[in-house]
Amino acid sequence: MNDKTNSSEEDTSPATLKKIGNLRMVFERAVAYPKQIAFALTALVVSAMATLAIPAGFKTIIDEGFMAGNGDVAPYFQALLGIVGVLAVATAFRFYFVSWLGERVVADLRLAVQDNLLRLAPGFFEENRPSEIASRMTSDTAIIEQVVGTTVSVALRNIVIGIGGIIYLFTLAPKLTAGLLLGIPVIILPIVFIGRKLTNVSRSSQDRVADVGAMIAETLGAMKIVQAFGQEKREHDRFGGAVEATFDTAKRRIRLRAAMTAIVIGLIFTGITMLMWRGAIGVADGSITGGTIAAFVLVGGLVAGAFGALTE
Repeated sequence: MNDKTNSSEEDTSPATLKKIGNLRMVFERAVAYPKQIAFALTALVVSAMATLAIPAGFKTIIDEGFMAGNGDVAPYFQALLGIVGVLAVATAFRFYFVSWLGERVVADLRLAVQDNLLRLAPGFFEENRPSEIASRMTSDTAIIEQVVGTTVSVALRNIVIGIGGIIYLFTLAPKLTAGLLLGIPVIILPIVFIGRKLTNVSRSSQDRVADVGAMIAETLGAMKIVQAFGQEKREHDRFGGAVEATFDTAKRRIRLRAAMTAIVIGLIFTGITMLMWRGAIGVADGSITGGTIAAFVLVGGLVAGAFGALTE
């Protein structure tokens, strides 16, 4: 039993190091474009701060415009519109520069892989199917593009929103914020547990899709031989098995994603309802203003969503 455990640990550690090494390879190419990275990070921080400023704008409108009986609420709405404008422009810049980086890194990786393939011995292509190599060149690099161009950007934005949101919540209502922080792990833990399984299933699904693509290319490339030896039925059955395996893996991924969606929605909105309940009691006894509880609920939802997206 101990031998099996040790063997499992030895297998896991190199795999983990290999994943980290793959990310290092990607980001080494990304840092070759420091100007675009600087623009993207600046736009990311500005858009995240503007997102957090929107609840503050609503707080000002409610407390200073409506609750205080101020008839002229136009300046408060104009300020909120200004924040929305900043958010829109910053988000557009973030999308452009991050997407540019993703496309550029993928282009550099494809060039590097092609240069390496041209230097390999002919025996390599006898042991590895060229059709599968071509599939990896297209599908796998597309995944890298998604990581660099979308996933990293979303993760960094959620980190800024999460940390900035918690700081702002403490300035609004420290006691409610403490309760929120106690509730966040309850939301995160199921996502982490299901998310790990979802990651493994998604990887298997990608492998099955790659197998289908490679099988199609192999069959079409040897169609004369298949028809000459009457192997149409065999190839049909073989391809059908690969397609069904892909579908079965996709069904597992869909079930896990559906379960995670139900759990996350239930936990988040339950938490928001409990916070609003407690906030309504505070508004009734005068310890919290209406604008404060409105801003708290909005920022609390942003923070919970940010941490949920990070774990996913």
